[in-house]
Amino acid sequence: MTAMTRLKMLTAAAVALGAFALATGPSTAQDLPGKGKTVRYAQSDSLGANYVTAQIVIKALKELGYDIKLSTVNTTLFFQAAAQGDLDIATDVNFPQREPGFRAVEKQAMVVGGGMIVGGGINGYLIDKKTATAHNITSLEQMKDPKLAALFGRDGKADLINCDPGWSCGDVVDFQLDKFGLKGTVKSIRGKYEALMVEAVARVKRGEPAFFYAWSPSWMNNALVPGQDVVWLPTPADALPPSVPNKGSALVSGVKGCAGGADPCRMAMASWNWAAVANKEFVAANPAVRTLVENLKFPLEDWSSWEFNINKNGGSTALVTKLADEWIGAHKAQFDGWVATARTAK
Repeated sequence: MTAMTRLKMLTAAAVALGAFALATGPSTAQDLPGKGKTVRYAQSDSLGANYVTAQIVIKALKELGYDIKLSTVNTTLFFQAAAQGDLDIATDVNFPQREPGFRAVEKQAMVVGGGMIVGGGINGYLIDKKTATAHNITSLEQMKDPKLAALFGRDGKADLINCDPGWSCGDVVDFQLDKFGLKGTVKSIRGKYEALMVEAVARVKRGEPAFFYAWSPSWMNNALVPGQDVVWLPTPADALPPSVPNKGSALVSGVKGCAGGADPCRMAMASWNWAAVANKEFVAANPAVRTLVENLKFPLEDWSSWEFNINKNGGSTALVTKLADEWIGAHKAQFDGWVATARTAK
């Protein structure tokens, strides 16, 4: 091959590359709908798996070209800031528990998407599987029996580990104990929930009876696996205090570890979920963000695993980032698909 021939080939290749760059340059720019924009993103001041999903959302938004300003604020304060246009979006608002606060700002803010947990979360009562099997306990209502209730306490009443004072779930439990006629045989224990649950886990591991209220996803689902270590006790009826809104029936299908194999399993209340709430003007101006959030969903098992890791190892920024990166790495095609779909939003 002569020097002149090589020169012609190199020139042709350069021209082709230049044409390719011209063709792909504008398209790449169009793929960054967030270029030059900043999202004022909020996460609640309650550390948990929601911090992991927040990091996943942030990484997806950066792939779309957005800059991110992250704030950690109480949900009540977030509602006010979103309504005033001082914050744009949060993806860890607990519904229906936070619905009353949201209703006060729904003229300026909106719910985006159908919730971050696939199928939603559940709340209810659990006992250790060993005792449930030995005494054929398949419903909460059986705790009316003083002999059965006495198995779970030291003074003739069942000790039920309830939520922290001030938590709405504790109000639900106290209301239901009264409504279902269980106050004579069940004693509600309201203290520091995490510390009480550490002892409950230890009791089950020792083969001793344990009775507690819990929710899923949570770290408990990894420490005590429903169907393996513990079982959910179905409630006899839907019953909630007026202060706790909840749409739909407490009958939930597909609950793993429901006592007696009941399906659907009547939980303490209908399913709940982590939802996204955003300023309406921000959503209208950023269809890519709306589309991204509408597609984001994570399996309940992933949430429980994150909660377990954070509870066990502490919620450092490094750990949260590591958990988010590991999830993205293991679900790269899904993550890239979310981003690609959001890029084309109109």
